[in-house]
Amino acid sequence: MSRILVVDDEPGMRDLLRILLEKEGHEVLTAADGTAGLAQATSHELDLVISDIKMPGLDGVGLLSALRERALTMPVIMVTAYAESDSAIQAMKQGAFDYLTKPFKVDEIRLVIRRALAEAGGRQNAGPIPPPAAEEPALRGIIGRSPSMVELYKLISRVAQVDSSVLITGESGTGKELVARTIHYNSTRAGKSFVAINCGAIPEDLLESELFGHVKGSFTGAIAHKAGLLEVARDGTVFLDEVAEMSPSLQVKLLRVLQDHIFRRVGGTDDIEVDIRIIAATNKEPARLIRTGAFREDLYYRLNVISIEMPPLRERREDIPLLATSFLTLFAARSGRNAMCITPEAMDALLVHTWPGNVRELENVMERAVALATSDEVRAENLPPNLPQRGAPAPPAVPIWQVPPGGLDLEKVVAETEQALMRDALEKAGWVQTKAAELLGINFRSFRYRARKYGLDREIRDRAHGTV
Repeated sequence: MSRILVVDDEPGMRDLLRILLEKEGHEVLTAADGTAGLAQATSHELDLVISDIKMPGLDGVGLLSALRERALTMPVIMVTAYAESDSAIQAMKQGAFDYLTKPFKVDEIRLVIRRALAEAGGRQNAGPIPPPAAEEPALRGIIGRSPSMVELYKLISRVAQVDSSVLITGESGTGKELVARTIHYNSTRAGKSFVAINCGAIPEDLLESELFGHVKGSFTGAIAHKAGLLEVARDGTVFLDEVAEMSPSLQVKLLRVLQDHIFRRVGGTDDIEVDIRIIAATNKEPARLIRTGAFREDLYYRLNVISIEMPPLRERREDIPLLATSFLTLFAARSGRNAMCITPEAMDALLVHTWPGNVRELENVMERAVALATSDEVRAENLPPNLPQRGAPAPPAVPIWQVPPGGLDLEKVVAETEQALMRDALEKAGWVQTKAAELLGINFRSFRYRARKYGLDREIRDRAHGTV
């Protein structure tokens, strides 16, 4: 039998856990806040603490910190109903055993409790855990409490404590750079620079100079020595977005940085040594790129010491209301609006959309909705027309290779199909035309012609200027 302390400001949750644990044969103590929980922990021998995070007064993270300061080494399981990543990351950094979100499954918490008690039994003589050092606050921004996001928070908290290279994969718009920033700001390099560069948005010759710098006279226009971003980020973190877009020659030079921590400026002869952490990201499948020869296998293994795969928004639909509400609050505040809400009809439309552009697309939709709303409510009519309405009758399905009985306008059907495919490619490519053209298997000039033909060039330009 183990003695377990449950700390939660909700009486119903305290009672639920007490009954559950007592049925398992444990002795259960309870406390309604962190201060009372700390008093219980210092006056009783405990095998485990289960604590809510968000509580008035001393919260769960503060309780965990206070326990560690007093050299109390029992495992602590954190439980919360809130969606922010900060609390999860901070709890794990302070030494929490695990992190669960409400509502949780009974079998899930039973398993975590058993694992925690088993670990506690194995480390009773391991000595006290030192209190954590003072550290920078976690970066806010990642939102979600779906199972995949909770696992992501745990992984970020562990990855931040080591200095290995990280490769983040996932579709465009899933938040890869935000994860990279969160890792940096929760690492020992938090006080140093975080430098991000999109490898697919810069021509090859310019990208080499941007990364490695150049010496005076190394090429036309090189009128002075210039330090590259790898030097600027010394002792910090470099985030290479769309790293698979690098040319083979640049991939070789990046491999040397990863292996030996040295490089040379363009046109230079001296080796420059740097201590940096590299986090890379791609929205393409690395294995396919390696097979086609577009990505060096040795570079992949150097970058992919730790891999993080970002889940697309369509696979975590339970997070859509949280994200939508967060964006709504943000854009309402920016525009000086009063507190706003989303009508059930509008939320239904958000929930059934497939979100090919992921979180970035949802953010754009909510910004547009706030701009078009004439009241303090976001209604379905404030959303883009391409978002489906729940309960709306679906158009009759006619295979594209069949002509309906009443005939069709072939040129119109082809134009509408082409325009829809172009828009979908743009959304998947983050509105970068060269990438969208590649997805469609056409050259950039042909893509640009079609974009003008269908009026997409104006939207592309507006998005580039941040006006959409």
